[in-house]
Amino acid sequence: MMNAREVRIEFDRRVPMRDGVMLSADVYLPPGTPDEVGRRAVILARTPYGKLSADMWHRAAYFVSRGYIFAAMDVRGRGDSAGEFVPYFNEGRDGYDAIEWCAAQPWSDGNVGTLGASYPGCIQWLAALEHPPHLRAMIVLVTPSDPFVETPTGLPTPMHLCWLHYVSGHVCQPMEAVNWAQIYEHLPLLTMDERAGRSLPHWRASVEHAQLDEFWQPLCYQQHFDQLDVPVLHISGWYDDEQVGTPLNYIGMTTRGATPEARSNQRLLMGPWGHAINKESKLGDVDFGPRALIDLLGEEARWFDRWLKHFSTGAQAPVRIFVMGANDWRDEQEWPLARAQATPYYLRSAGRANSRYGNGTLSTATPAANEPCDSYTYDPAHPTPFVTDPTSSQIGGPDDYSAIERRDDVLVYVTGALAEDLEVTGPVRVELYASSSAPDTDFMAKLIDVWPSGFRQRLCDGMVRARFRVGMEHPTLIEPQRIYRYSIDCWNTAQVFKAGHRIGLEISSSAFPKYDRNLNTGATLGVTTEMVVAEQRIYHDADHPSVLVLPVIP
Repeated sequence: MMNAREVRIEFDRRVPMRDGVMLSADVYLPPGTPDEVGRRAVILARTPYGKLSADMWHRAAYFVSRGYIFAAMDVRGRGDSAGEFVPYFNEGRDGYDAIEWCAAQPWSDGNVGTLGASYPGCIQWLAALEHPPHLRAMIVLVTPSDPFVETPTGLPTPMHLCWLHYVSGHVCQPMEAVNWAQIYEHLPLLTMDERAGRSLPHWRASVEHAQLDEFWQPLCYQQHFDQLDVPVLHISGWYDDEQVGTPLNYIGMTTRGATPEARSNQRLLMGPWGHAINKESKLGDVDFGPRALIDLLGEEARWFDRWLKHFSTGAQAPVRIFVMGANDWRDEQEWPLARAQATPYYLRSAGRANSRYGNGTLSTATPAANEPCDSYTYDPAHPTPFVTDPTSSQIGGPDDYSAIERRDDVLVYVTGALAEDLEVTGPVRVELYASSSAPDTDFMAKLIDVWPSGFRQRLCDGMVRARFRVGMEHPTLIEPQRIYRYSIDCWNTAQVFKAGHRIGLEISSSAFPKYDRNLNTGATLGVTTEMVVAEQRIYHDADHPSVLVLPVIP
C-alpha cells in the first residue's frame, strides 16, 4: 500500500454537469509530471457519504499503487458538490457526465470503470443505462434492487427514514442524535420525518406513491438489463440486508444482457458478510472462521485489470460463494445452482403451532385431508419484532430468535434432528395458504437453523402484503375469511445444517421495524393511524398444502 507521499491528490476538481451544476471530485494520481504519469485507466467512485472518508482514501491509494487514476466524487447536493440531493433521480445523467469527464482528462487513456457499494452501487446501474461510451466495467457491491423488490409493502421501511436523515444536507448527519426506536412507532408514516425533526421530501414522495407507478419507473434498472453490455463484478453477503439485489442482478445480466459477451462476462461473489462486507469473520454470535475474510481489494483489482487494462488474469469461476456451516469457499458455474433439488417441507401441526413450545412440524410427507389449521392474533400495536439495531445500516444478521419464538403470534414449524449434514444453497420460498379477518394484512416467513443448544439462527426471510399478492402495480384488497395462496420469496442462503440441528420456519404477520406495520384496515397506505387487530389462520391440509421449498444440494 502506498503512503501519502506516493499519491498526489488534486482536490475539489470542478466537474460540469449538462445542466451547469458543478460537482466536486478528488483525483488521486501517482506523483510526477504529466509526462511521467502518462495516460492511465480511471476508476470512478461516486458517493453521497463523503469523498474524503478513510475508506475512500484507502481504496484510492491501493488502486493508484496498481497503476490506476482514481476519482472520488461527491454526488449532486452532497459534500463539496453543488445542487440539490434528490436520492436516485439525477444519478443516471450525472453518472454519464462524470464518466465522460474522466475519459476526456489528459491523464486518462479513455478506459473508465466504476466502483461503489450500496447507494453508490445502485447509481452505477442508473449511469450505465445512459450508455456512456467510455464505461468499460463495473464493480457493484451490496446493491439494492428495484423499488419494492426487497420491501414489497408499497412503502419505504421505517429504517429508510434513518438513512434519509443521515444523507440530508451536504454532510452526513449524526444518526445517534435521534431516538429512532421511538420514532419508528410514529403514525401516520407520512409524517414520520417531521417526528424525527426534519422535513424530507423524498420520504413524503415515497409514501405518497405506495405502489409501483410511473414515479418509480426511472429507478427500475432491473427491467433493462437487455440494454446493457458492460462486464460487472457483483459482490454481497448472505446477511447483507440488500443481498436480494446482487444475485438478481447477476441472474438478470447472465440471462438478459444485451450481447452474448455481456451475458458471459459477469461474476458473482457472495460471502458470510453483512452490509459492511469483508470487515470481520464474526457476525453477532456466529463466527464463520478464518476463511471468512478475503483479499477483496485484490479481487476488485483483478477485475479492473482484465477489463480496463486488458491483462490476462487467469481463469476464474463465474460464481464464488461462501457456504456457511461448512465455513469455506466454493467455486460454481452458475447461480442458482443447477444441481439444487427443490425439496418440499410441508407445514404440519395438531392445530397449535404457536411459539416454539407448540406442535408445529416440517415434514416431507404431504398433509392429511382433515389436518387442522393454525391460528394467531396479529395486533399492529404490538408487532412481532425483527432483531436489529435501529440506527444501523445492517438490518439483521445471524441473530438468535429463540426469545421471539416464545411469542404466541409466531407460528413455529421444525423438523426432527437431522441424522446427517444437509446443505441448502440457493433461493428459498414458501407457498402459504392463509386467511385473515382483515381486508389487508401481512404474512412473514423466516428460515431458521435450530441448534442443539437452543440457539435459533436466522438465515433468510421474506414477506407478502396481501393487497400486493398479484404484483406491486395492482393492489387488490382481500375478502375477509377467504383462503388465499401466497407466494413468499425468502431470497437466498448457503447453509449447511449440521447433523443434530433442525430446520425451522417462522410464520408471523410483522417484522418490525424491518418493514412498516400493516394496520389491517385496507385504507390508503401510510396516511392513517387507525389500527385493527387481525385474526390469522394458516392452512396445511391436503387441499391447502402450505410448504417450505428448500434448494437442497445432493
